[in-house]
Amino acid sequence: MPRYSPQELATQLKSGLLSFPVTHFTQDLEFDEAGYREHLAWLSSYPVAGLFAAGGTGEGFSLTAEEIDRVVRVAVSEVNGKVPVMAPATGGTASAVAQARAAEAAGADGILLMPPYLTEAGQEGLVEHVSAVCRASGLGVIVYSRANAVLNDRSVAALAERNETLIGFKDGVGNIENLTRIYASVGDRLAYIGGLPTAETFALPLLQLGMSTYSSAIFNFVPQYALDFYADVRAQDREAVYRRIREFVLPYLDIRDRTKGYAVSIIKAGLAAVGRPAGPVRPPLSDLKDGELAELTALINKIS
Repeated sequence: MPRYSPQELATQLKSGLLSFPVTHFTQDLEFDEAGYREHLAWLSSYPVAGLFAAGGTGEGFSLTAEEIDRVVRVAVSEVNGKVPVMAPATGGTASAVAQARAAEAAGADGILLMPPYLTEAGQEGLVEHVSAVCRASGLGVIVYSRANAVLNDRSVAALAERNETLIGFKDGVGNIENLTRIYASVGDRLAYIGGLPTAETFALPLLQLGMSTYSSAIFNFVPQYALDFYADVRAQDREAVYRRIREFVLPYLDIRDRTKGYAVSIIKAGLAAVGRPAGPVRPPLSDLKDGELAELTALINKIS
């Protein structure tokens, strides 16, 4: 039986910063369970509201279904109830349903539903896709609105009315009008999570649209800095937020934006920079070049 009801999980997740840990690999690109466990133990020692295993930052897109199940089980085992563990549901509807059921069997506390791969779909089809995953288990579900699965306000309202286990909406687009329409339609029925790459960049303005939390990738390698940034956002301390954006976020973005896929690669590079290496990224991603790693290390040292 899950440790949280769907609504209890929603309340918990929107109460603080969210952790999206990387997945550790050996040099031959196999899952490094020992390294992953050590990383989870470190991250879960900080006061975060939830941990999302095998997500985008965790290279879930490069994992097989069997690997995802193993990663989720390891996360559940290692975290041991200190914070809720969310598992991914990916691919087409049948695959996502199977992964949702596997996550429940593995002891996960909730589901992050990713966009389906390699297909376009209308709003009606997306509503059916999300609803099928919501029906697949008793776990709370957060839908990730991004890429080929961007939900409009009518679809989100219909999903919220139809599915009691739909507890959250994660935005990966940043369309202000759509977000305003969604919040005006659904209000506090859902938890709202900022999901744009390097979410700290958008955290302060999106707070006004009901997004009390976001997925922090930099929490992987500078957890206290990420928590302090989040505290400044929640306090609406504009001076502190923009000071942190100038001193770290903007130069960090300059490195991240040099190559597609670096939004994930730079997180593993950050871990290498702080002496907690997580191994390489899997193709089709590529690791930062030596000079870029040196730049990132110098940047991290300035805020440490």
